[in-house]
Amino acid sequence: MKPQKILVVSALVSILSLPAGVVLAADQTRDQEQTRTQMQDKIYGRQFMTEQERTEYLAKIRAAKTAEEQQQIREEHRERMKKRTNKRGQTLPLDFPVIEFPGGGGTGTGGNR
Repeated sequence: MKPQKILVVSALVSILSLPAGVVLAADQTRDQEQTRTQMQDKIYGRQFMTEQERTEYLAKIRAAKTAEEQQQIREEHRERMKKRTNKRGQTLPLDFPVIEFPGGGGTGTGGNR
């Protein structure tokens, strides 16, 4: 095959594969957003937190190096939420959902212990 034909074929293959890459990236972004939303829905006291507080809380949990550190963060958070709701004359349930991180980043234990 002549060098010009090889160049043209290579260019066509690149151009045709571009839309597949864009679609894959869009799917991945959508999936990440959906996972983030689902995780935020499982935060104890989420209804009394701002979006920024929920994002910061999840970042703290992800950054924890051990399960014990994650548990300490959860317990401190739970106490803050109890104080916040008590000030408002409201209560939260004793149990709270488990937060599971995709890719083995740690899991929550849920409930009071």
